[in-house]
Amino acid sequence: MRALIFALSLWAAPLQAQDRAGEFDYFVMALSWSANWCAREGDARNSPQCDPENDFGWILHGLWPQYESGYPEYCRTSAAPPSRADTAAMADIMGTSGLAWHQWRKHGVCSGLSSEAYFDLSRQAYSVVNRPEVLRRLSGEVTLPASLIEDAFLHDNPMLSANQITITCREGYIQEARICLTRELDFRDCGADVRRDCALSDATFLPMR
Repeated sequence: MRALIFALSLWAAPLQAQDRAGEFDYFVMALSWSANWCAREGDARNSPQCDPENDFGWILHGLWPQYESGYPEYCRTSAAPPSRADTAAMADIMGTSGLAWHQWRKHGVCSGLSSEAYFDLSRQAYSVVNRPEVLRRLSGEVTLPASLIEDAFLHDNPMLSANQITITCREGYIQEARICLTRELDFRDCGADVRRDCALSDATFLPMR
């Protein structure tokens, strides 16, 4: 009897709707400070992103379709997956081809675009934002309020406002700058769930290698 009741409860439960490709409200572009990521985990993985000859600063972590609250992921799509050449071509701004593949598989499939168009749009988004040159000039490790990183972005991007960017931290390090963009790649306010600024006053920020 219990087995029958359990089976009926499963049958009666509503099926979880899957996110639909192309149905979203705006983009979040995540920029990751490469030196901090390498110190936290990239070096231990022997990631090519962390090779000394590379000159990465802010890499493109991803361009994420976003709802006004929450976000879609792993959407069904009829678009063909990117080739190895396609993902390798993104390594100059994303650090590795593996990250490019992961971003397509989780987020790009929700864009409603082909993989080629999604990567083209990601590159365009990356070029929209001026990444603060002052942060590339650091010669040693510093600890600073996370708000100073936001201030640097606002200074170098006069059209960007405080409601359109958030700085995240992880394990005491500055992690990412997340910037909200319309589908046309104009700056726009972030949803309340995205605006979660790191409040650390002594976050670690490592210089470029």
